[in-house]
Amino acid sequence: MKLAVKIRLFSSLFMLVLVLLVNMSIYYLFHTMSLDRELDDLNMQMNEMVETLNDNPSISQNEMLDAFLPTEGMIRVIDEDGSYVIQVMNANYTELPANYVTSETSSIIAQSDQPDFATVAKPIIWENGDVVTLQVYKQLTSHTSTMETLFYVLVVASLIMLIPTIVAGIFLSRFITKPVQELTAAMKENTAYGNWKKINAADQSKDELYEMKVTFNRMIDYLRENFEKQEMFVSDASHELKTPISIVKSYSQLMKRRGAEKPELIQESSEAIESQADRMQKLVEQMLLLAKNKDREVYEPFNIVELCRSAAETFKGAYDREILFNTTAEMIQVNGSYDQLQQVVYILMDNAVKYSEDAVALSVLKNERSVEVKVADNGHGIPEVEQEKIFDRFYRIDKSRSRETGGTGLGLSIAKVIIEAHGGTIHVSSTTGKGSTFTLKLPISQEH
Repeated sequence: MKLAVKIRLFSSLFMLVLVLLVNMSIYYLFHTMSLDRELDDLNMQMNEMVETLNDNPSISQNEMLDAFLPTEGMIRVIDEDGSYVIQVMNANYTELPANYVTSETSSIIAQSDQPDFATVAKPIIWENGDVVTLQVYKQLTSHTSTMETLFYVLVVASLIMLIPTIVAGIFLSRFITKPVQELTAAMKENTAYGNWKKINAADQSKDELYEMKVTFNRMIDYLRENFEKQEMFVSDASHELKTPISIVKSYSQLMKRRGAEKPELIQESSEAIESQADRMQKLVEQMLLLAKNKDREVYEPFNIVELCRSAAETFKGAYDREILFNTTAEMIQVNGSYDQLQQVVYILMDNAVKYSEDAVALSVLKNERSVEVKVADNGHGIPEVEQEKIFDRFYRIDKSRSRETGGTGLGLSIAKVIIEAHGGTIHVSSTTGKGSTFTLKLPISQEH
């Protein structure tokens, strides 16, 4: 069963039950009040009759009772033995029950083939001094007619109320299911044709349906962005691996053709092949590291000052370069993975050494709740328009120059992933021709 049918069916049935309950309550309440009013009127008539009989003993009681006889009713006087002393009626109502009572009573006598009767009985002292029961009957023709009229009015009113409810249910179902249908159609089209179709969310209602549309559109944007990044990653990785593979293949073919004639080519080709193999190995390792860094390792507190001092000494000895190390404190403890954060510092130091010729400065600055690690060089600098892109995968400002230095375009991307996993930030400040400063900011361990 479709959602629109469910909404229409539920709203119609709910309204039907509600109307029936309300109308039944109205009918029952009016029926009860009407019968009570009939009994009250008959009781007042009884009291007036008794008072008149007592005040006028000289008048014939038969004539007196006849004067008070209801239009559609009967008056009986019943003695203690249950026999009729007097019986006055306008029609044949002899089958109505008669009871001798010692206290005032009132009741409704139900009839199956005609209107019901209301009856009031009251004990009185008769003219001969005996205690008898005066019982008055009245057929509720007017009450029955009124209740029939009320029944038909309520039925018509119910129909009048149900028709707009059904129409409103149709419009409500369309209003609710239309966005769902749009959403379903968009998902089917995106699945079948690979599109990134979104649905219109221009309505101003700002309700849950609007939120559903906006959330779906955001999801589509997110999926498209990640899909494009994935395609770009695969494309760039294929491109990066294609070049060294082609070089290795070319040199191996060169050695096969001319290696025997020119032995010097073997040395040259071997060095080139080894260089390109190292480059491919580094590229694959960095790609695996980038994927591995998505999983959080066990974090432990350690002194980041010692990590940076050790990195400065390592690069100073390996590259025979001037590395300036500075710190504002000898003990700054952070919580994280020592190996991953060491990888980040090595990436920044490696870039600084590769793309500059003067001294490289590594600084550790302690703030109130965080620590800043700065790596500054005096190289060519990074243009402002490029500074936000350098943390993207495989992005390189000068591709030809990067290939000369063995760059893969993954280092800063790896560094950003690691730092963000540690709850920190990384950014660059650079001026063209004056150098660059990379700053990573990490929270200080609470155990510090």
